[in-house]
Amino acid sequence: MWSAQGNFNFFQTTRNYQKLYACWYIKCRYILFQTSNAMSIETDIKQKKFRSSYQRLVINLVYTSNWLVYKQLDVFREYDLTLQQYNVLRILRGQKSNPIKVSDIADRMLDKNSNTSRLVDKLLLKGLAERKSCPSDRRAVDVVITEAGLDILKKIDPVEEEWENSLNSITPEEADQISALLDKLRKSE
Repeated sequence: MWSAQGNFNFFQTTRNYQKLYACWYIKCRYILFQTSNAMSIETDIKQKKFRSSYQRLVINLVYTSNWLVYKQLDVFREYDLTLQQYNVLRILRGQKSNPIKVSDIADRMLDKNSNTSRLVDKLLLKGLAERKSCPSDRRAVDVVITEAGLDILKKIDPVEEEWENSLNSITPEEADQISALLDKLRKSE
């Protein structure tokens, strides 16, 4: 505090100076921590308050999901594919040349609202997949990936891997932890 004579009595002892410095240091570290996390959902959507932690979580999940989708769309646009078409191609590649029914593809889709028949038709037109008749059920149609489909996936794989590696702002352990928490949130339905 300033005295009437203008002397600053607060810093008269080294001990008081050290205490002040320690408080200042802690406050600065806190401020730096807050600003290092400045890219928050609050900042991104310009909302100061949420009704609850759960509301903040839901909004953050939706916002981050859309962010990831837009980033992936940039990757697939170059190959004239949508996310859903890419998902079908990955499912077909996972079959290792074994035919799969369209209904089974639909069960494995990431986007459960996709019109799988229409997606398969578009891949057929692009020559990335082909139909095979199902020997056990003449009404069902099996689908397999073509060489062209495998080739396009071979081109996308390194680009997709590079994109995934760009998410290195979190560690692999943190990625596993987030994934486990998301599974827990969905209760692995």
